[in-house]
Amino acid sequence: MNVWLLPIEGHEQRYTNQWRQHLPRQLEHAAADRGVDARVIEVDGDLPVQVPTEGAFLDFAGTNVFKGTQIARVAEHFQRDEVQPGDVFLFTDAWHPGVHQVRYMSALLKVPVKTVGLWHAGHYDPHDFLGDIPLKDAPWAEAMERALWEAYDISAFATQAHIDLFRKGVKVSKDDPRFARALVGWPMEYLAAEIEPYRDLPKEKIVLFPHRRAPEKQESMFRELGKEFPDWEFRVAQETALSKAEYHSLLARSRVVFSCSLQETLGIGCYEGVLAGAVPVVPARLSYREMYPKEFQYPSAWTMPLTAEANRPALLAHLRKVLDRAERDEFNLSACRQQLTPFFSGDRLYDRLLQP
Repeated sequence: MNVWLLPIEGHEQRYTNQWRQHLPRQLEHAAADRGVDARVIEVDGDLPVQVPTEGAFLDFAGTNVFKGTQIARVAEHFQRDEVQPGDVFLFTDAWHPGVHQVRYMSALLKVPVKTVGLWHAGHYDPHDFLGDIPLKDAPWAEAMERALWEAYDISAFATQAHIDLFRKGVKVSKDDPRFARALVGWPMEYLAAEIEPYRDLPKEKIVLFPHRRAPEKQESMFRELGKEFPDWEFRVAQETALSKAEYHSLLARSRVVFSCSLQETLGIGCYEGVLAGAVPVVPARLSYREMYPKEFQYPSAWTMPLTAEANRPALLAHLRKVLDRAERDEFNLSACRQQLTPFFSGDRLYDRLLQP
């Protein structure tokens, strides 16, 4: 079996570079562990000089140059008879129109293959860039997502919250049997080993905002909170272009990681913080609600735009208690790490991808 891996273009401040480094090796190890004879073949695309769209991590034109040249190379592999019956195509971003071309070639060339797509975001998420466009102005987006859903043999999601959001936005019945095994977590088992070397760094009075700088992350709300705690440094990780090593060092020196996000797939930065020994403070919404022990959640209304001001005293009082306890090292994060680990493991994905 060949596993044709179509990666997302790499970006130093996101996990996509790490996936490009680790995912092929993780797939190979997973196949060996399951007794499957599999060869992983990465299909890259041409990456023009990127000028990310404001508030985003991608150049919205450049990403399509990348995906377009990716699928052109896939077509060349079909043309050279290198794609074999039973092969698997793993699209690490399910919002990839190339899956339709794979299905086209598979059907007409009579080479049956399996297609797998990892769903991150899309028009179905009201806080995504596509979701910002009213449906009346972009009926094509919902239709496209429905077509992608039908094109993939396996649609994979990191959390149940993300499945529910997708199902509602794309209008797929909750009884659709394809959802029964759609919850797989994300293949990020490499994170613990990457962060382990930094865990012994001495802690500082830092509250870290680990997210990318985008409106749905509510950075300004975080900065306003910081004004109430002059003895603490409230720091936005991505206000400077940190390497992964610098970022992991900053995580390890931080006592707390804080989120008030309105949109997340997993909230990877907060998990990285937990691995590095930082106390997570997350809202009881999105995927956080199913991922984190209640001890580390605060009521969602405290940081929702329409209710945040009225709840500001409660949030400040809560955060003050957390910071006091964090400074005294009163939190035990072991159970939290244990609860989070399945969401950052590719085991369920590998089972689905590699089974006949």
